[in-house]
Amino acid sequence: MQLPPLSNGRILKRYKRFLADIELPGGEVITVHCPNTGSMLGCWQPGAPVQISHSDNPRRKLAWTLERVDMGSGWIGVHTGRTNPVIEEAIERGGIAKLTGYRTIRRETTFNPDAAEKSRFDFYLSQGDQSDAWVEVKNVTLWQGDGLSFPDAVTERGRKHLDTLAEACQQGYRGVMVYALNRSEGDYFYPADEIDKQYGETLRRVVCEAGVEVVAVRIEHGSNFMRVAGEVSVVLG
Repeated sequence: MQLPPLSNGRILKRYKRFLADIELPGGEVITVHCPNTGSMLGCWQPGAPVQISHSDNPRRKLAWTLERVDMGSGWIGVHTGRTNPVIEEAIERGGIAKLTGYRTIRRETTFNPDAAEKSRFDFYLSQGDQSDAWVEVKNVTLWQGDGLSFPDAVTERGRKHLDTLAEACQQGYRGVMVYALNRSEGDYFYPADEIDKQYGETLRRVVCEAGVEVVAVRIEHGSNFMRVAGEVSVVLG
């Protein structure tokens, strides 16, 4: 996926969840939008190099957006809005083996639309050689040694996604959780039990009892692009 034009800077601080102060090469300090609802644990520190993008939309309060941060080993994709388009592109090109063979990809589709409590997944894949698939994507940036893990903060919403994928499996669909590892470190993916024990327990349960499938892929960053570079091992034990 091609990225918009990017400008360099250094992050000074992140605050109020969606704001970050960035110092530009000339010394000017600007406030940018930080499109990441997670804790961004291990994804920034004062002085770390960043790249930001600019929007000409007059309705925006902040013209600049934080795109990625370099903590010393390459870019970390912290703009969570970029992840789904990268995954969609990989599915369309056959770059994720378990999700090949589908002729139709629908984004942001509601599961059980007639239910009292509706759930929406990132993708619905249909017209393929396998059962139709409901797919949820999670941006993974937490590196704590050999592997990358999710979540980086307690997530009730994330647990609900897992339970709803399990329900989809019970109705005869495929339920697939895709973890997009959006930094270069880490040899495998695993659930962050030390941060959200219930999430890890739920993930293991829906895999073992309901047949939810787990796929982990690496997102690679180039000078002006992002792309899926291949699958990564998943360790649930």
